[in-house]
Amino acid sequence: MSIVDANYRFIAAAQEANARIAQRQQSLALYVTIVLSLLAALVALGNGHAGSASRAAWLLLGFPLASLCLVFLNYKSEAALTNLRSFLSELEQLGNAHERLPSFNTDARWTLAANKARKFHDIASAVLAAGAHSIGIAVVNTAPVAGSETLMLSAVTAAAGVAVTIALLIVPRWRYQPAARPAA
Repeated sequence: MSIVDANYRFIAAAQEANARIAQRQQSLALYVTIVLSLLAALVALGNGHAGSASRAAWLLLGFPLASLCLVFLNYKSEAALTNLRSFLSELEQLGNAHERLPSFNTDARWTLAANKARKFHDIASAVLAAGAHSIGIAVVNTAPVAGSETLMLSAVTAAAGVAVTIALLIVPRWRYQPAARPAA
């Protein structure tokens, strides 16, 4: 493969990585939109009419569903980014260029710093998921007619919220790490 071919492939892969990072941000924005919509529906249904508390309680299941989708989207992004960065790393090592030029994907200093910065996205996702579940449960349980059905759905939502929050914090374990360089 010529250096020109490698350069075009590198540019395409780098652009794809940037697009995946943007998609990750968009999935978080979509999650916030869905959660705010669920909260608005809960507040609207919690107006005290007969049967509205029961209908509102069933909306609680929307929080774990939306959060689970966020976990899957974050995992998909990590998997795609790891694959792309592995490919970029291979291209950066052509002709031992990584030994003469700074190399973002083969030098652990750059990779670890980037992963550390991206960790804040994961923390923000986990905090949003935990907060969304908590607020949803609080809104439903302040309704004047909270029955056993509401308590059961609140417990399911709380358990799912804990599981999803943990999953969002575990996803970064699959993040790209450069291969260890052999000792010189």
